[in-house]
Amino acid sequence: MRGIILSGGSGTRLRPLTNVTSKQLLPVYNKPMIYYPLNTLLKASIREILIIVAPERAGDYLNLLGSGSRFGAKFTYEIQDKPNGLPEAFVIGQNFIDKENVALILGDNLFENDFTKDIKAFTKGAKVFAKRVPDPGRSGVVKFNAKKKVELIVEKPKKWISDYALVGFYLYDCRVVEVAKNLKPSTRGETEIVDLHNWYLKHHELEVGIIKGKWRDAGTIESYFEAQIMAKEKLHKQLII
Repeated sequence: MRGIILSGGSGTRLRPLTNVTSKQLLPVYNKPMIYYPLNTLLKASIREILIIVAPERAGDYLNLLGSGSRFGAKFTYEIQDKPNGLPEAFVIGQNFIDKENVALILGDNLFENDFTKDIKAFTKGAKVFAKRVPDPGRSGVVKFNAKKKVELIVEKPKKWISDYALVGFYLYDCRVVEVAKNLKPSTRGETEIVDLHNWYLKHHELEVGIIKGKWRDAGTIESYFEAQIMAKEKLHKQLII
């Protein structure tokens, strides 16, 4: 399996911290933020990794991470000119993905979980992950039926659907490239990752795993502060880089 870290965007919710640098290059405890999603992939033995960055920050990522050789990996870089939605990562990375399965992790998501078993067991279709949280409406939300099967996935619903929010880590087979190419932008002007999930759900090929370890999406000032505490108390002990 190959891995993609999506580290584009302008980090508007973290300004003025991001006025002069990328959000994913900000420090989280004793490491740059991107080290944490990178560590998640490396721990799961993913060694071919595409890092998608904004054009004005590309040199910073190259200076920090290089070729990947010192991490025992091979890094490829691509530019995302402007954030057009998470599924664009698969369109940008189509040559990198080729005919392989792919794991996408968001560059501002920090996980306590080890996904090694999920990755080794994955063969085809899609597998996404959810966690029970007090504020699920900030992201995609998944609803389960009485048999614990996925019934519905909605992006940032205005009404309560369930307590299970989808986190920023996804596994797909190579068909995801063509599916992503054919998605239509939502009213926000972006393609939506939940539309990818729902394509696989419609074809009965979507699995949702429930994570129990801590997770932070460090995209706001409040969650960025919480990520610092999580990294200090938990994650820095798990880093292999």
